[in-house]
Formats: sequence, C-alpha cells, structure tokens
Amino acid sequence: MGYGICLKVWGDYACFTRPEMKVERVSYDIMTPSAARGILESIYWKPAIKWVIDKIHVINPILFTNIRRNEVSDKISVSKVLAIAKGVDEEFYTVTTENRQQRASLILRDVCYFIEAHFEMTDKVGERDNEKEHYNIAIRRMSKGQFHKQPVFGTREFPAFFELVDKPDKSELKGEQDLGFMLFDMDFKGCKEKNIFYNDADPIFYRPKMVDGVVDVLKCYKETVKL
Repeated sequence: MGYGICLKVWGDYACFTRPEMKVERVSYDIMTPSAARGILESIYWKPAIKWVIDKIHVINPILFTNIRRNEVSDKISVSKVLAIAKGVDEEFYTVTTENRQQRASLILRDVCYFIEAHFEMTDKVGERDNEKEHYNIAIRRMSKGQFHKQPVFGTREFPAFFELVDKPDKSELKGEQDLGFMLFDMDFKGCKEKNIFYNDADPIFYRPKMVDGVVDVLKCYKETVKL
C-alpha cells in the first residue's frame, strides 16, 4: 500500500457514460474508478506513479436529469491522421457547423463523492523519484486547489471541484445496492505490445456493491475477476 489520500469532489452535473449506449449518452449511477483516477491525474500525475482507487463514497442521493446538447457527429479518422503524417495534402480539421447534431443525455445532478486512493511506483521510476516527495507535492496541490488541467466529471462540460480532507462524511444513502457491471478501467498494455493506438484499448469491467453509500472498489474488483 502506497501513500493514501482522501479527496472530496463535487459538482452540479456528471456523466459517466455507459459504453453499451451507442448514440445517446446515459450515465452510470455513480462515478467509475477510471473517472476518479482521471480526477487525481488532472491534479498531479507523473510517469513514476500510478493512482489506485481504494473506495468511492457516494454522499448525495443519486438523481438523474435529461438534457440535450450539440455534439459533433463525425471525427477525424486514424487513417487520415497517418496519411497527413506521411505528407499527404488533406484538410486536418472538422467543420462543426456541418457535422453538428443534437443528442439527448441522461446525466447525474448535484453529485458529491469522497475518493479514497493511494499511489504506487511504476516501472518508469527514476533514480531521483522518491515516494515521500511525490506524496508531499500531491498533498500540496490538492490543499491549494491546484491542477494542471481542469478535473471533470466524465466530460469537459461538467467541471469537478475538489478539497483535500482527513476523512469522508457520512452518506445519505443506506442499505446495500448491486450496481451491476460497470467499467473499471481501460487496459492499455495490449496497445503497447501490439503497437496499436490507445483507441483500441481493452475495457475492464467489474460488479460493485454499494453498502451505505460506500463502494469498496478493490474488494469488488477482486471478487468480480476472482483474483
């Protein structure tokens, strides 16, 4: 177990998109571990460390709302990027006014979570890397509200505000709830081995159970994949 932190995160809206929904965006009931890790990496990340989510505390009741947003229906293909990199003279942009369409989204509102996490050293650690130093930098940035890119709840439209705390508050949710299969993280190891783009990373799923508003992420993951 590496150095641990407890971070309070909250916001007006959130969308942790279910990958099985092809057209309309539909959010999971709670934050996914990969989204929680993304928030921590937005605050402090180095190749030498890897954030690991231990628990997610869901404080507010789970509330959904419907919105409609303008989204771009097309994107620049990988083959086009490779062609331009090889010197082919093509347009390297997307005209949003020509590829814009409205899509409905089922999103969360009035969200508040506590993230319990720790970091571990990776195989990219250098001679000058020190666990205590990385921990002190992360704590200082979280305490001052600093980040290198805006933390978000799933998509850029929904900013996440954060505060470093000593321990989580008690949740308003009571009882046990099976949340079904949810996205745990993306496996990028195969991309490096196969020399392919990160878009082809393999998804990893797990089946979390929320008890009194708390999801023991590592425990649920180990029970799901039978580690």
